[in-house]
Amino acid sequence: MADTATSFKPLSRNGMAARVAIDIPDGWYVNLGIGVPTLVADHVPADREVVVHSENGLLGMGPAPTPDNADPWIINAGKQMVTMRTGASLVHHADSFAMIRGGHLDLCVLGAYEVAENGDIANWATSENDSAPAVGGAMDLAVGAKNLWVMMEHVTKDGRPRLVERCSYPLTAKAAVKRVYTNLAVIDITPFGFVVRDMVAGLTFDELQARTDAKLAQSN
Repeated sequence: MADTATSFKPLSRNGMAARVAIDIPDGWYVNLGIGVPTLVADHVPADREVVVHSENGLLGMGPAPTPDNADPWIINAGKQMVTMRTGASLVHHADSFAMIRGGHLDLCVLGAYEVAENGDIANWATSENDSAPAVGGAMDLAVGAKNLWVMMEHVTKDGRPRLVERCSYPLTAKAAVKRVYTNLAVIDITPFGFVVRDMVAGLTFDELQARTDAKLAQSN
């Protein structure tokens, strides 16, 4: 169901990234997944220490470079050029995954195709026959990080809800997601299902529910 002219305006991708960044506590070690989540690094408040991890072996990743300070040898896991903050470290790939699998990351932010009301996440394939080469580090990150947040559009390009009762795509991890940030709302996954924490200005709860497959509840 495509949005028509209404009283609310969905967040842009940078808007979603900024919304995620606001909620990351000071001192957390955070992995940002390939794709849209990498934008979060550009919006971390200047007065907050957030140490960003990239699974290819960079701890202390900074925002995207400007044209005059881009270094093709400093890249993230998605092969995008990035910067390094003061004190950053470069480590072996195996050591990087030891950080992930050892439970040393406070948070991972991933993109997704679907998230189910029990926290299941599907983010690497849209069918059993997809020709994607591999899931990458998503499975390790989904179960290794202390918290998993998802950042995605609320519906697909053809209007199909991404927040569902049960994922229809191959799962990345079961019951792993704790919070979802979309271009319309911030939604927690609780033992009672999806609970709405925040919505964009002008959007009503009923309008949000109409764009969501699973039942939503309002936070107190």
